[in-house]
This record gives sequence, structure tokens and C-alpha cells, in this order.
Amino acid sequence: MAQFSGRTIVVTGSGKDKGLGQAILRRFAEEGANCIVSDRVIDDEAISVADDLRATGAKVEAIACDVSDAAQCTTLVDGTVRAFGGVDIFVNNAGIGFMMKPLLDVDPADWATVIAVNLSGAFYATQAAARAMIAHGQGGRIINIASQAAKSAFPHLPAYVSSKHGMIGLTRASALELGAHGITVNAVCPNHVTTGLGAQQNAYFSQLLGFADTEAYLANMARKNPMGRPGKASDTAAACAWLASDAAGYVTGEAINVSGGEEMH
Repeated sequence: MAQFSGRTIVVTGSGKDKGLGQAILRRFAEEGANCIVSDRVIDDEAISVADDLRATGAKVEAIACDVSDAAQCTTLVDGTVRAFGGVDIFVNNAGIGFMMKPLLDVDPADWATVIAVNLSGAFYATQAAARAMIAHGQGGRIINIASQAAKSAFPHLPAYVSSKHGMIGLTRASALELGAHGITVNAVCPNHVTTGLGAQQNAYFSQLLGFADTEAYLANMARKNPMGRPGKASDTAAACAWLASDAAGYVTGEAINVSGGEEMH
């Protein structure tokens, strides 16, 4: 299982324990990839994530990046090129989804913050990664971690839903222009996954919808899913691994549901 041996992957927002970013990097590390852990700050938690990946035998570096700052996205990519010679796979995973309020109560500053990270950040990072891939001349894979909220609306998350819908537009527009350079751009749209961010959403929506506790809320979520369970971080990681594989070399501009059948369009 070393299909990514010699290739380098960057995952933004990957410095949190039990987060989607960590799961994605672990899948690629186990298959031989060089890994870049990146988050807004490289704190003890991010260092622990990097050490955990090194335990698989992978070569790992940690680089801070606030994706809402275009210059930092360029610095992240430049640092990756210095460390490993190039960028082969870039995953836009950084996101904010904890600002949950009714539409009429959303503060404009909170709206701007979510859009800046979830959508503008994905654009800045895509631009920086694509420039490096084109300069390297060997193509590449850009994968955007969208959401079920990229296709369906959810209450009390207007900025998040809007940003994730926009991410699919960015995916399609980028795919059109970057295909000529051998770069594919796709999005993965997972349903609910209980990461640290997911746990905050569980607490908020279980109370909003009148469930006794988060366990009852999650049980109801499982009952509504054709596969009988919410998503796992490993489900999203597996989709990313396929999109980055040779088998998906002719797939671009797609927004792939990873939802156990909960989302079917």
C-alpha cells in the first residue's frame, strides 16, 4: 500500500486531533506520501498530529497558515516546495462552521469571517498550489472538502451553507482552467462527521431541535441515513485517496457525495 510513495500532500486545517484533516493525512501517510500538517498556528496539538504521522514512517513537516491571508497561502506552498521539492496533492480542508445563529441574527463580521476562511481561503490556496504545480510540470490534484451543506441548506448556518455552495463553484471553475496543465480539481461532500467542530454542531442542534441530549440527536441522524450511521472521518479520507489516485485521473470538476446515501444529488 504505497501508491503515494514519493508524492507530497498538503492539507490545510489539519492540526486538530481527530479532525478530518488528520484523518486525510493519516490515510496518505500510510500509503507512502510526504505530509504537510498545516493550521492557523502550529501548537502542541498540531505537533502531536505531526508526530503521530511520523510514527507511520512518513516524512512530515508542519507549517502555519491562516488561509484567509493570501500571502500565507503562498508561504505555505513555498515552504512545501522547499521541504519536498513540489506539491502533488493539495487538500482545502480548513473551515469554520461553529458560528450558528438564525439568519436575522448573524453579525456581518461573523459572515465575513466564515466566507474569508471557507471560500476565499480555498481560492487563495488553490491559486498558490496550482502555480506551484504548473511550475513543476507534473500536474497535480486539488481536492476541496465541501459538505452536504454544499448541496442542501441547513438552518442557522447561512454563512457556512453559502461558503460551501461557493466552494463547488470554485471547484468547477478551477477544473475548467487547470485541466490543460494536468491538474484535476474535485470536491468531497461529506455528511455530518463528529470531529471537534462536529461536536459543537451536535450540541447546538440537539438543543435547537428539542432532543434530550446529543446521543438522542445522533441516534435520530443514524435512523434517517440509508446506511444507518453518520459519516466517519475515514470515509472522507478514502474518497480523497481515490481522487488522488491514478484511477481518478480523468475525473475533474466533480462534487462527490460521501454521505451514506443521505445526499443523492
